[in-house]
Amino acid sequence: MTARCVMVLGTTSGAGKSWLTTALCRYYARQGLKVAPFKAQNMSNNARVVAGGEIGSAQYFQALAANAVPEVRMNPLLLKPEKDTQSQVVLMGQVDLTLTAMPWRGRSLHVWPVIAAALDELIAENDVVVIEGAGSPAEINLKDSDIVNMRVALHAKAACLLVTDIDRGGAFAHLYGTWAMLDAAEQQHIKGFVLNKFRGDARLLAPGPFMLQNLTGVPTVATLPMWWQHGLPEEDGVFDARTLATGKVAQTIAVIAYPRISNLDEFQPLKNVPGVRLMWVRSASELTGLGTSDWIILPGSKATSADLDWLRKQALDSAIAHHAASGGRVLGICGGLQMLGEALIDPYGIDGNGPGLGLLGVVTQFEQNKTVRHRVGMFGETRGAWEALSGLQVQGYEIHHGVTSLRADMAAAGDGCRPVMADGLAWQNAEGNVLGVYLHGLFEDPALLEALFGAKVPTLDQVFDGLADFVEKHFEPSVLQALVEG
Repeated sequence: MTARCVMVLGTTSGAGKSWLTTALCRYYARQGLKVAPFKAQNMSNNARVVAGGEIGSAQYFQALAANAVPEVRMNPLLLKPEKDTQSQVVLMGQVDLTLTAMPWRGRSLHVWPVIAAALDELIAENDVVVIEGAGSPAEINLKDSDIVNMRVALHAKAACLLVTDIDRGGAFAHLYGTWAMLDAAEQQHIKGFVLNKFRGDARLLAPGPFMLQNLTGVPTVATLPMWWQHGLPEEDGVFDARTLATGKVAQTIAVIAYPRISNLDEFQPLKNVPGVRLMWVRSASELTGLGTSDWIILPGSKATSADLDWLRKQALDSAIAHHAASGGRVLGICGGLQMLGEALIDPYGIDGNGPGLGLLGVVTQFEQNKTVRHRVGMFGETRGAWEALSGLQVQGYEIHHGVTSLRADMAAAGDGCRPVMADGLAWQNAEGNVLGVYLHGLFEDPALLEALFGAKVPTLDQVFDGLADFVEKHFEPSVLQALVEG
């Protein structure tokens, strides 16, 4: 093994592991080191297309921060929840139906050799591997089947940071309890505690860090202030609703947050557009008062038919139809495009049959094979509310089952729904205010943002540099250097 491994563990989900791992990737890359990220197992419906298939979005961004090419070895196991008790299993970028059908605890024996091999290869090829844990390493009910936390730390001989969300309260207890539940050999790998999302007078923390070090022998190496606007997508859940638009709100974009929403990280750039308020909607009442210049977005879904049924139960179908009938903008992305059509047809039992919302005269048939690929496309003539996209070349990625085509009888009757991108990648209604696209990631294209909003937003490189600046300011430099020097 050649690389030194630094691992970011958390006392809970949402403690700050993903963004801190991303920040460290850029920090070490700026030291002239060859860096790669790694997360053995990620559970998320936010995924990106890379060579070989798909990985979790967090590892995709971490690779970019490390100035590395994202690849499947960086996240060898991806679990994509479809129901509360069922996830699609993606191993080394590809859906594995055998593992998907296997009980949770039975998988570790089968996947660990693949995970270990991927990690060993990255270690052999890099100077530093920055590893992200999952949830908490103190989940003692799952310890016998652990393949993502301390088993990885021991295998990689990683220097570990344990981060906690101090804004939730109980931070010192979380840190001590997590450390105490580790085996003695595992405790030796914990090199520092990190207090994240702190606001207030740092002097009030004393004597907490000192007492904690006396109990554990582990120093608190950083207190990171609360930072809402770091610009990196949240890995879990929707974005914080308290984050408002920059400047006076001129336009509201309402994203329907159904239970199996996927690829929600692609909307992060909209938070950075001046005058735009991004809101997450779960009830029809939240759409009251939207104007024709405001948008409703139906995002991607890991369970399109089930989420469409949920949408109807919330009476959101009527609210969306009313907004469209009033001339308001409606955008469907991937599963959202499929929902906007007339029907979902499922001959293979992939997702489920059902009627669509009927705002686009198209029909989607689910296919056995999953489409996973990067695409460069060009909008044809787009009319009305989406006219600014006409002739614009964009790049994005597809992750979906199903093929969408015009409903023949409606087309013959002159419905007016028409394709506005080759290969059925985008469709627009006759009135011009409803648009459906299969491409994810469009809002990360600066040309598209400028066309729609006349605005420039921070680039990903600027976001990554900001993260690295932040940790450089709030960690003692000797600490971060010591982690990779041993």
